[in-house]
Amino acid sequence: MSVRKTLVIVYRSGWVAFFTLILLDLFAGLPFDRLWIWSPALLSLAILLGVSVRTRRARRRHPREAVEVGVPVRGRWSALNSPTDRTPSHGTHGYGQTYAIDLVAEPSEGARPGFKLLWPVVRRNRDFPAFGEQLFAVADATVVHAEDRQRDHLSRNSLLAVLYLMIVEASLRDIGGVRRVFGNHVVLDLGEGVFAAYAHLQRGSLAVRAGDRVRAGQPIARCGNSGNSSEPHLHFQLMDGPDADTAVGVPFRWRGLEVPGNGETFTAGDTVPGGLPTP
Repeated sequence: MSVRKTLVIVYRSGWVAFFTLILLDLFAGLPFDRLWIWSPALLSLAILLGVSVRTRRARRRHPREAVEVGVPVRGRWSALNSPTDRTPSHGTHGYGQTYAIDLVAEPSEGARPGFKLLWPVVRRNRDFPAFGEQLFAVADATVVHAEDRQRDHLSRNSLLAVLYLMIVEASLRDIGGVRRVFGNHVVLDLGEGVFAAYAHLQRGSLAVRAGDRVRAGQPIARCGNSGNSSEPHLHFQLMDGPDADTAVGVPFRWRGLEVPGNGETFTAGDTVPGGLPTP
C-alpha cells in the first residue's frame, strides 16, 4: 500500500473517530476533556493540508501536457465547473479532480430545469434531459473499473437541497470514499499512464465490465445522478492512475472541439473512423 493511500485511510478514519466521539459525548458523556474530541478532526485536516501542498508542488515541478481525447457525449450540452475557467475546476485536487469537467444536456434553451430558491426542493431525474443519455469511450481503452449498483437520487438544485448537499451529504460521502463520491462510475485505461473516469452514472446502465476492451466512440454507460451529484450530469476527468484516492489530475483537450468554459454550450456529433466528430 502506498504512503498516499495510507494517509487517505487515516484521513477518513479520523473523521469517523471524530463523529463517533461526538455521538458518545452527547448520549453517554465522555470521561475526559472534550478538547480530545477534536484531535481526530485536527489530524484529518492536517493530512488534507499536507497532501494538498505536496500535490501543488509536484504539479509545478512536473507539469503535464494536455492529453487529446474524444468527446464523451453526443448532442447539445453545456459545461459546469470547467478547467477552462480555473484549476482546480472543482475547488480541490482531491480524487484526481484538478482538470475535471461537469456536463449537462441542453438539447434546447430552457429544456433543463434551472436552480430554484425555495420550490421545488427536489426534482425527479427524468425532468432533466441528461438523465439516461448515452456516454461514449473517449479513446481505445481497457476498462479497469465498472460499477453501477448505486441508486440515482433526487436532484439537489434548490437552496435547501444544496445546503443539505454541501453541509451534510458531501461530508458523509467524502468519508465513504471514491465509491460514494463518484457514485456509479467507470475508469478506462487509455495507456501511457492516463486513465479516464466517468462519474455519477445511471444505475444498471453499464454496457461494459472490468477487463473489457473498448473502441473510441463505443457506448459504455448512461448519464445518471448517483453519488455526490446535484442533478443528472456527467463528471469527466483524466488522471494518472486508476485509483482516484491517490491519482493526480491530468489536463485534456477534445479532438476537433474546444473544451467549453462554464455555461458555454457545445454540440458534439457522432464519431467517424479516426475519432473525429462529424457536424
